[in-house]
Amino acid sequence: MLTTLLAAAGLGLLIGASLGALGGGGSIITVPALVYLLGESPQAATTGSLVIVGVTSLIGAVGHARSGNVRWATGAVFGVTGIVASWAGSALNRHVEPNVLLLAFAALMLLAAVGMLRRARRAPLAGRERSDAPSTLTAAGLARFVGAGLLVGFLTGFLGVGGGFIIVPALVMALGLSMPVAVGTSLLVISINSAAALAARAGHATFDWSLILPFTLAAVTGSLLATRAADRVSPAALSRAFAALLILVATYVAVRSAVSLG
Repeated sequence: MLTTLLAAAGLGLLIGASLGALGGGGSIITVPALVYLLGESPQAATTGSLVIVGVTSLIGAVGHARSGNVRWATGAVFGVTGIVASWAGSALNRHVEPNVLLLAFAALMLLAAVGMLRRARRAPLAGRERSDAPSTLTAAGLARFVGAGLLVGFLTGFLGVGGGFIIVPALVMALGLSMPVAVGTSLLVISINSAAALAARAGHATFDWSLILPFTLAAVTGSLLATRAADRVSPAALSRAFAALLILVATYVAVRSAVSLG
């Protein structure tokens, strides 16, 4: 039991650090960690992940807000856009074979790694932010904004992930938010989608609080520490490090799941 608690704490710190510093990335490791290291079923792990990621993101958003790096109106609109999709994803989750679910997870981790590597190569967006709400978007920009919101909501409900690796680039490219503001606003969106997905699972889900609570406490701690250190650590270096970790975990998950299916 002590070993399990220590593993949960260590993983929680890592995932919280990614959320706090990058606005995403680390949360996608939560489900594989709960399945392969802590013995949860894929369905139970996706549910537990929603609690861990949702609480950690909300507290992280408050920390970023103190520095003025959260756009509440933008985050609320983005999050509400994905609520219906998160309910649909949660409903589908209950009917998918566990190993197929994990294979989908592996594919998503690889996409997240590619996205983080691409972000690491780009220089931070210069200039002032253009908007605090999507009302000033062009028709094409609004379509991308809504599409990203729906996709993130679905992924949150289906796989229990935050989707920050989609949210942050969408906020930067579609709305012109600076990277620190996009990271803080991303955490608000993740917390909204996580809450919606949990509500959709009410009455169907089971929670292993002996694992979820220490994992969440460690993740919150990691998020708060990373938020304070974010200005002193290179986001590009963090993105590369987490991308490499995602590729390794995705490869392991894909091989294990494919063998089990075979």
